[in-house]
Order: sequence, then structure tokens, then C-alpha cells
Amino acid sequence: MLEALERGVKGGKWHSLIDKVYQSGNLIDAWEQVKKNHGGSGVDKMTLHQFSEHLSSRVETLQKQVQEGSYEPLPVRRAYIPKLGGGRRPLGIPAVKDRVVQAALRNVIEPIFENQFDENSYGFRPGRGCKDALREVDRLLKAGKTWVVDVDIEAYFDSIPFDTLMDEVAERIADGRVLKLIEGFLRQGILEEMKLWLPEKGAPQGAVISPLLANIYLHSVDRKMREAGYQMIRYADDMVILCDSRDEADAALAVLRQLLEHKQLRLHPKKTKVVDATQRPGFQFLGYNFFEGKRYPRKPSVDKLREQIRKRTRRKRSDNLKTIIESLNKVLHGWFNYFKHSSSYAFETIDRWIRYRLRCILSKRRGKGRKRRRGRGVDHLRWPNDYFRAQNLFILHEAHVCARRSRAG
Repeated sequence: MLEALERGVKGGKWHSLIDKVYQSGNLIDAWEQVKKNHGGSGVDKMTLHQFSEHLSSRVETLQKQVQEGSYEPLPVRRAYIPKLGGGRRPLGIPAVKDRVVQAALRNVIEPIFENQFDENSYGFRPGRGCKDALREVDRLLKAGKTWVVDVDIEAYFDSIPFDTLMDEVAERIADGRVLKLIEGFLRQGILEEMKLWLPEKGAPQGAVISPLLANIYLHSVDRKMREAGYQMIRYADDMVILCDSRDEADAALAVLRQLLEHKQLRLHPKKTKVVDATQRPGFQFLGYNFFEGKRYPRKPSVDKLREQIRKRTRRKRSDNLKTIIESLNKVLHGWFNYFKHSSSYAFETIDRWIRYRLRCILSKRRGKGRKRRRGRGVDHLRWPNDYFRAQNLFILHEAHVCARRSRAG
């Protein structure tokens, strides 16, 4: 198959793929991917642990069903997760067995489409990620492309039309059983609060196969924007177009709007805008806010971090300071690793607030029976910054200084 990807296939279409989907080694590999990603149980309430207890027989059953064409996915369990900017995002949770089959299907068809995807598409692709997209945005800004189209596709994953998407898939895949399997996942029923309903469009968020299908659907937009001479950086449905002038940005937005309307998609009328990145408020992309040649974590990203810190620094915590700091460090390390390219002020503010929260805990323990202290004034003298440094608290600002020195050689 890899050799065929290099030399191409007759007519540009792949005909015999279903046997590769149900191959036992592929299903086992798919199970390992699903297990690694954790995740909850679907409508059948089967957990990952329960599936693993009889793994051989379950894989054998799936193999037989897919081979015979009798496999049918269960309805998706609908749940909601909080969005960074407020509100809730719908999330579909397929049954474990369905996630395994989806992963096996993705393993087979992803290389076919990955071979043609645009170089400026970064979301949910092997060997690519957020940092690569951010690095390219930073490069283009430094090259003077500071007029930016900040793009927001309204409810993208929920708006993809089934028939048009399947036409896109069928341009490369001619195996009818594989196409039937993909469409079956798109049309899975959704169980929400004990009510079952069937979607009329969309790629369910939470499904293993959805990110790939979403990239397939926007691939032609990526290609046509590049052919028109525009620098569009896309991560799934999050995208920006970087231009040399306001006129170029306005023209790029007009072209993009036309391309998306042709695909039955709509730009958000309020969130899509042309901005000058050298001025405030700039634009937002992948958790960062870019303006005046700098970048900061978006307020929702900081708010999410603060909420995690609050949960770990409640004044009523009874465990020792070392344990509290260890739990904080796990969160801070991960957050810093992503936002380490921010301007230093963002880190200094958070560091001060974390030490204040820790001083409040120490003050409450020391002042038993007295009014609750606020972690300031005399508390700052009693437990100075060096005290927390000695307790191995991960200090964002200091880590940022070290990272900058390392990049400078």
C-alpha cells in the first residue's frame, strides 16, 4: 500500500480496502490506540477494562462482522464539555467497540488522503500539531504579513453535509463496503437524555474518524486558497490568513467566503474579521492572542489554568505543602510547555497569584482560631518568594527566562 501511495493507483482511486480494515493485526493496533486515549463508555456502558478482559474474542467478533458486512455501530452517547470562552460544547462518546473499528478504518484510509493534504494544514495529522502551526504563523508575521483574516466557521463539525462529504471521500476510495462503513458512522444515532435522534448532517465531535473527515472536506479549500496566492494556516476549523495589506486581506476573505458557501458552510458574522496584528486587540489562534509583535495566552486559557490551580489550593486542604506543590507542578509544567513562547508578563502575574494562594493556606494553618488572613503583608515577609523556590515550586517566569536563554544559544 505504501508503494502504491508513492507510484499512484490506476484512476487515482483505491478499490480493495475492506480486507485491510478487518485484518486482525490492524484491529489489535486500533485497540491499542483507543486504550491509549482512554475515554469513557458508550451507550452499552462497556468500559475499556471490560473490553480488554475478553480482547481476543471481541476482536474476532468485530473482524467477522466487518468482513461479512453485518457490523452496525451503536448510537453515540451525547455529553457536554465546557468551552474556554464560555458555554458548552457537545461531545459524542461512541461505544468502545465502535471506536476500535473507527480507528482501524482510519489506519487504512488516512495515508491515502494524508498523501495529498496541504502543507499548511496542521490539525490532527501525523507528525504535525499546534506548535508547528504557531511556528509558521510567527514566521509569517515576522516576514511582514501583519494584516490577518481571523476566521471562524460557524458550527463547522455540525454543518458538514453528509452527501457532499461522501462525494469528497469517493474521489479517492471506490470500495463500496468502506464507503458504507464511513457513512454508517456519520449517520449514527445520538442518545441524549434517553432520547434517540438521527443527525441530518455533521461529523460527530468525539468520534475517532471525524477529524480526518473534517480535513478531507476542507482540503479543496486549502488547495484553492494556496492556488490563489494566499497564506492560510489551518488547524481543523481554526484558521487565519496572513497578508501584506488590508486590501489583500479583504480580497482573501471574499475568496474564502465564496469557497465555503460552495461547500454549504458559513463564516461566523461576528467572529470573522480582518485585523491589524501590529495593533490591539490583534487576533487569536490556538489559545494565543497575537498583537504588537507579541503573543499572550488567551484569557480563557489563563482562566482554565486558574481554575485548575484553585482546585489544588483550597484553604481547607489538609495534606502537606510538598504534596500540594507537587500537584501544582504537574499542571504548571504542561501549561508552560505549550505557552512558553508568551511574553514574560503573563507568567509573572500567574506566579504572584499562585504564591498568594499558597500563603493563604499557610496563614490559615498558622492562625488557627483567628480571622482568615489574605496571604499578603506580613505573610509575604514570613513566606518570601525564596521559601517557595526552596520547596521546588515550578516558577513560570524563571522557566521562561531559561527557555529564552536556551533559544538564544
